[in-house]
This record gives sequence, structure tokens and C-alpha cells, in this order.
Amino acid sequence: MGALTSIATVLGAGATVYGQVRQAQAQNAANKAQVQINATQEAAQQQVLLAQAQEAALQRQTALARTVASARARLAAAGVSPDSGSAAAVTGGLASEAAAAQGADEATLRARLADGRSSLLNPDGTVTALLGAGRGIAGIGRGFGGIARTLLD
Repeated sequence: MGALTSIATVLGAGATVYGQVRQAQAQNAANKAQVQINATQEAAQQQVLLAQAQEAALQRQTALARTVASARARLAAAGVSPDSGSAAAVTGGLASEAAAAQGADEATLRARLADGRSSLLNPDGTVTALLGAGRGIAGIGRGFGGIARTLLD
């Protein structure tokens, strides 16, 4: 009768271990699927950010060209040569301000793109899953220790 109890205990422990392994595999698959979804969403978000940046740069270039042309026309109408002296400084200043604004926008874009990096705290099938698996394996080890003690008693 004692041997039958020992076999039942071993079979129960085996079923528990099998269930834990299957659960860990299912969790790992879910983590990998979530990583793929997150990567797809991140790529789409980055494409949107790049498109917005390109549109803003195009609008800035167009506005700069209009402003410079308007300033040159006003200067020429006033009888001032738009290519020399203070008139050239005005148009050059407009161009340098636009370049500075473009540089600031590019820095903002780089920061926004870098902000999209995955965190190690996200379920990504690597660090988090590994740590979770370590806890599960430790529990399995305690389970086997208890089974061994029961069999030896």
C-alpha cells in the first residue's frame, strides 16, 4: 500500500511539473507575440514621426523661400540692392534662423525616436521571461525536494 502511495505522489508531482512547463511555454509564446506587436507598433509610430518631420521641413523651406523673396522684393522696391550690405544680412539672418529651427526640430525628432526603445521591464521573452522562469524552476525544485522527503519517510 505504501508503494502505491509513493507512485501516486510521483505521478502527481510529474503532472504538476508538466503543467508548469506547459504554462511557461504558453507564457513565452505570449511574450514573443507581444514583442512582435510592440515592434510593429513602434515601427509604424516611427514612420509617422518621420513623415511629420519631413512635412514640417518642407513647410519651413517653403515659408523661408517666400519670406526671403518678399524681403528681397521690398528691398529692391525701396532701391536697396538685396544682395549686399544690410539687405544681405537680413536675408542671411532669415536663413540662419530657419536652419536653427530645423536643427531643433531634428533634435526633437531624434529624442522622440529614441524614446520608443523597448524597456527591459516590458515582457519581451528575454530578461523578464528568464526571471519568471527562474522563479518557476525554483518552485519545481522545492516540489521535488518535498516529494523526495515523502518517498524517504
